[in-house]
Parts: sequence; structure tokens; C-alpha cells
Amino acid sequence: MGNRNLHILLVAGARPNFMKVAPVRHALDARVEPSRKRGIDLRVSIVHTGQHYDANMSDVFFRELGIPAPDRHLEVGSGSHAEQTARIMVAFEKALLDDRPDLVVVVGDVNSTVACALTAKKMGIRVAHVEAGLRSFDMGMPEEINRKLTDAISDLLFVTEESGSANLRAEGIPADRIFTVGNVMIDTLVRNLARLESGEFVPSEPLREFCAPGRKYAVLTLHRPSNVDRVEIFLPLWRAIVEIARTAPILFPVHPRTRARIAATGWVPPASGALRLLDPLPYVETLSLVDRAGLVITDSGGLQEETTYLGVPCLTVRPTTERPVTCEQGTNRLVAAERGAILVAAREALAAGRPAPRAIERWDGRTALRILASAWGSACWWATGQAWASGSAAASASGSACTPTSAIPSSSGF
Repeated sequence: MGNRNLHILLVAGARPNFMKVAPVRHALDARVEPSRKRGIDLRVSIVHTGQHYDANMSDVFFRELGIPAPDRHLEVGSGSHAEQTARIMVAFEKALLDDRPDLVVVVGDVNSTVACALTAKKMGIRVAHVEAGLRSFDMGMPEEINRKLTDAISDLLFVTEESGSANLRAEGIPADRIFTVGNVMIDTLVRNLARLESGEFVPSEPLREFCAPGRKYAVLTLHRPSNVDRVEIFLPLWRAIVEIARTAPILFPVHPRTRARIAATGWVPPASGALRLLDPLPYVETLSLVDRAGLVITDSGGLQEETTYLGVPCLTVRPTTERPVTCEQGTNRLVAAERGAILVAAREALAAGRPAPRAIERWDGRTALRILASAWGSACWWATGQAWASGSAAASASGSACTPTSAIPSSSGF
């Protein structure tokens, strides 16, 4: 009897997705040949929805992270939440009709996440959600709506921290669908941090002065509508940033929506270059700046996690976070979008300096392997109608076996 086919489709749409898809793609690619020898022809594909359409915010990430160009690019572009979500669903349905994958893997909490999960589920295709269970408990955040809807319909839910597992259980998700595997974005950070430490990557010339040893500087990212769309909130926030830059120079890779808000204030960049606005940066260059920074000010979810791993003080300009472990065990601190609060918090963080990084459980660069160790048995069962096994979970995670989920002991180390 010939080999059975197993097609796993990964979805990426917005900048944060790329760093999460890359480790899973690498781990699956390592499975292709061992799977073939065991009777499964594994095919892995990537669909890029085009939710982020700036080359600096999408295409360059595939090259930089060492993953193949997308098999399909849906090119949906921008629009309102409804417009963008609808366009993704229509285009993704056509892709699924052509390819009929056995499993669709979505990551994160952007519009592409919920749109592709819903489309696949309605077509009877199983869905896995990487980074499931995170909750800010703020339904005013579009991402919170995306997270809750995606988790409610996913067949496999891969969780980054224990709060995520608790949230899913509280929402009635069966325990056998929940896997606490760690943080897949830290896999990408660990892989690329080695490139920085080896000297393989060197920052571009204009940024080297900021990265000079011993120089204390800050990295800023702001893009959430709650911070930048209302002038009465953004203007005091921006004035605080300008004042902080007089103490510590700030590098600001600017999201397009935020650049428009800054222009509307009439602000003129200082001749000193102490507050430098940059176009969106590739991932490795961003990592190099964050790794050497004395402070990060952000409203991003991913940077809360990366700074915690690196031991960089982080001020998150939000009232809540869906990543509580970064505050409880990491270097993150929530701060109100108010001039006084930001100034005080920034001065305290810069004066205190960088703490020693604290290890977060399973944030170790091996999350993608744990995802496969958890999911591989289910995927094989769906594709072939029979369980496949060769013994140990360690063998399964290294790409040499297809092991039922129930055969993976919690003590396996994955």
C-alpha cells in the first residue's frame, strides 16, 4: 500500500505572525523525510494573507527567518476590521478548496488568525491555535475578540504560559485539547540571538552609535489605536516621550498609523537625533537594538515577552496585559498613557538598570518541538485513520516518529 498524504497549512498575515510561524515550519520540515520512511507523505505549506502589505513588515521576514516564500499570497491589504476579515475569509476559502489541508495552524491574535480559523472550521478542516489562551479581559481590544473566538473553535490549543491554560479551562475548553508548550516566539529569538552573539549580524551604519557598548538608550514602539488615534491621549504621551529622549536617546521604528499621528502634532525632530524615527525594521535588526537597550517602551504584546527573556526593562503603555507572566516573573511593568506616569516609570527604570533575566518555564527555544510532540499523533490519526508510534516522545519530537498524543509522557522533557 502506498504512503498516506498529510498536508499541514500554516497561516501568516501580520508582522508578529512571522516569528511564530518560522520555528513551526522548521520543525515540520525536519519531519518530512522521516515521515516518508514511515508511510506518510508530509506536505507543509504557508499562506500569507497579506494583512501587512509593506515589504519591511512582511516579505523580508520570510527571507530573514529562513523559511520559504509563501505558497499563496492572498494580498488582502488594509481596511476596516470587517472589510479585512471578510476579504481574508473569501480568499482563504478559495485556497482551502484548492488544497484541502488536513490541519490549518493559525498563530497569535490578528484578523488573519480568526478569519482563517473560522473559514477552515466551517469547511470541516481541523484547526490548531499557537499562542492560545491569552486574555487581557478587555473586550475593547480587537485582539481579545480574535483570541476568544479562535480558541472556542480550535481543535488543538498550544499555550505559552500557565495563565493561558487556566483561562481556557475556565471557558470550558476540554483539557485534552490544551497543551502548555511554551513560547514559540522565544524559539525565534534564541535562534537569532546566536547570530548576534557570533558577530554574524552587524547593525546598519546609522544605528551603530546607539548600540555602542556602554551607551544607554531606549527603544520605542507605539501602534495601538487606543494610544495613537485619540489626540487627547496621544499628545501627552508623545510629550513624555520627547522629554525622556533628553535623558536617554530613543530609537522609534514607526508604524505607518503612528507616523501620521506624529506629523499631525507638528513635531520637528531634534537636530541632536536624540529621538530618531525609523521605518519599520527587519526582525534581526530590531532584536539587536532591543537586546542592547536600557529600556523599551511599547504597547506591543511580543516585546513584553522578548524583553522578559533578555532581561531588558519594559514599560507597556496599557492598563492590562494578556501576558501576566511578564509582569509577575519578568521585566515588564504596566504604565498608564499619561505624561506623569510614563516619565516617573521611565526615570526609575533607567536609574535601576537592567536586572538579571529570569527563566520562564518552557521559554527555552524548544517550543516548536513540543508542539509537534503534542500534536503529531492527532495529525497522523486524522490523515491515516490509525495511530503511529515508535517508542519515545524524544524520538517523536526530533522528527523520527509519529506518536499518538496519549503516548507522550509529561516527564519527557519536551
